[in-house]
Amino acid sequence: MSKERLYLFDTTLRDGAQTQGVDFSVENKIFIAEALDKLGIDYIEGGWPGANPGDTAFFENPPQFKNATFTAFGMTRRPGRSVSNDVGLSAVLDAKTPATCLVGKSWDFQVDVALGISNAENVELISSSIEECVRQGREAMYDAEHFFDGYKANPDYAMECLKAAFDAGARWVVLCDTNGGSMPHEVSEIVKEVVKVIPGDHVGIHTHNDTENAVANTLAAVLAGARQVQGTINGLGERCGNANLMSLIPTFMLKEPFKSQFETGISAEGLKSLTSVSRLLDEVLNRAANRHQPYVGPSAFTHKGGLHVSAVQKDPSTYEHIEPSLVGNSRIIPVSDQAGRSNVLAQLKEFGMDVDPKDPRIDRLLEEVKEREFNGYSYDSAPASFELMARRRLGMVPNYFEVESFRTQVERRHNAKGDMISVSDAVVKVIVDGKRYMSVAEGNGAVNALDMALRKDLGKYSQYLEDLRLEDFKVRILTTGTEAVTRVTIESIDDTLKNWTTVGVSPNLVDAAFAALQDSIIYKLLKAGAPAGK
Repeated sequence: MSKERLYLFDTTLRDGAQTQGVDFSVENKIFIAEALDKLGIDYIEGGWPGANPGDTAFFENPPQFKNATFTAFGMTRRPGRSVSNDVGLSAVLDAKTPATCLVGKSWDFQVDVALGISNAENVELISSSIEECVRQGREAMYDAEHFFDGYKANPDYAMECLKAAFDAGARWVVLCDTNGGSMPHEVSEIVKEVVKVIPGDHVGIHTHNDTENAVANTLAAVLAGARQVQGTINGLGERCGNANLMSLIPTFMLKEPFKSQFETGISAEGLKSLTSVSRLLDEVLNRAANRHQPYVGPSAFTHKGGLHVSAVQKDPSTYEHIEPSLVGNSRIIPVSDQAGRSNVLAQLKEFGMDVDPKDPRIDRLLEEVKEREFNGYSYDSAPASFELMARRRLGMVPNYFEVESFRTQVERRHNAKGDMISVSDAVVKVIVDGKRYMSVAEGNGAVNALDMALRKDLGKYSQYLEDLRLEDFKVRILTTGTEAVTRVTIESIDDTLKNWTTVGVSPNLVDAAFAALQDSIIYKLLKAGAPAGK
């Protein structure tokens, strides 16, 4: 039996751009749109032409899509304006996109309060606006704003708005849960009533996540008959966000009954790029990925408990609902105070260390992990430091250099212009091949000065560190008071674009930072194959 087609509509660049703190440049929009097109999305809503200079510029020179239909968003004509002299509607049509998506009221309460017009006039606004889009050869869509609230208040009028758009030639009428307050059972019941009047292959669903039900409401709508699904990458969107396409897409493709009943424009290979698309958006927004996001989050397939790990190693399906590689993600087995021998052995195998499982040093290593985590270390977030600790315990870390001493100071003084500034400097003394090196450096703060001084001259090892960069620096205070224990986590990266994380713990912030810095450098030397010291 042939499958029914589900059409995926991405509104990251429009509805997602309404997220607090998000501001896409034109270059950002092009970058994201091209990734969505490559993924296999059917419709990409680029924004609102005329609403702001960025959106206008994007529509003036849009990317050329191979798969997606480029869509411009706007609103139905304003009361008192004709379709030919409404500036907002004209801006949407002037964008010359193959498709248009016009939002209009479908709740009589909103018509009265927000528009201040009669119900009949609102219906005419919808009808005439859609007719004009169709007349100009566009694929027209009507976003029925507040549809579910409107239907619950006055079902006859909400349906009249939908019918006006559909009869005017709308390819899709989209049911919007604009306030995000509807429940899955309500969505299911209402969509079933809608598709009795308007064929399901002309009905779309657009949900918001204000009750954490956007994905559930979308799935309910599809099972009830809707065939276009709107959402955003990572659930980006106003207030609590929109339906998350990163969860919906793999659910449609991998979970029953959707897998058997429906098909999308995304191939199995495209599905494997889902995690990279999710991370791409985070990269553009310069923010950390949501570790616990389903399917694509860094922790989505992380197994920390020893009991879990033991089972996963025998058969991953014991604690995984899908194979991570299907969505481009990977399995992670960290080591922590929750770990058992299985975690340690799995992690050592990941590091490429061939160790006899019965080696008594494994038990001691596990004890050491738990002791250190009790004292403030966190190895599940700093695997490079754990690898070094394991290799040291097993005698697998060369002796590259020895730190004899370090010193740092911060001076607050006036510069030549008379401005008050803070200057940090550091002195580090190391022994390499029996030779003593002393390096001095100034930096933007004590930690930066230490980093620069430590790497300034390490003899024969300096050449291996030329591309080493510190990517992130985090400080966590673990106890209270002036004697508080501090944990410093440092993320490093090099020209191979491989990053690694190290950790240091001490009552002294500088000591903790230096320990993490030293681990970072030693890890880099180890991975670069630097020779051992004499």
